[in-house]
Amino acid sequence: MIFRKAQEKDIPKIIDLLQQVLEIHAAIRPDIFISGTTKYDFDEVKKMLGDEQKPIYIAADDDDSALGYAICEIKETPSDAANKVKFRQMYIDDLCVDQQARGQHIGQKLFEHVKSEAKKIGCYEVTLCVWTGNDNAERFYENLGMKTKERVMEYIL
Repeated sequence: MIFRKAQEKDIPKIIDLLQQVLEIHAAIRPDIFISGTTKYDFDEVKKMLGDEQKPIYIAADDDDSALGYAICEIKETPSDAANKVKFRQMYIDDLCVDQQARGQHIGQKLFEHVKSEAKKIGCYEVTLCVWTGNDNAERFYENLGMKTKERVMEYIL
């Protein structure tokens, strides 16, 4: 297993994985997510590849073919937040392992890689969001030791 930053050659696989994630979300919340779409397109992913604040980490097989990704963003506590301690966090915007490769602990190893990279750059924490109803993802992250930090609640009109 190889862990590295994404390269332009990985974009088609990243788009495929983005579609897999979107379909999970569309099944849970069809009132919010549109089946057949993706969160990012080719050009948006390509732009992220050049942005040091938005690293994309790839888990690849021995042939260097991408099996999963973690699209991340390095965030700082806003300077105008006078009531909060200033720190840096690694936010996992999206993490996906190809459905054909699941069950091989690739996601766990990818998460460990993200934690290691975050620690190297002085992050205080690694965070992410999980949609209510995505029980498999919630269990996965809890098994990795993640805890609920805050909840966003809604009232649909």
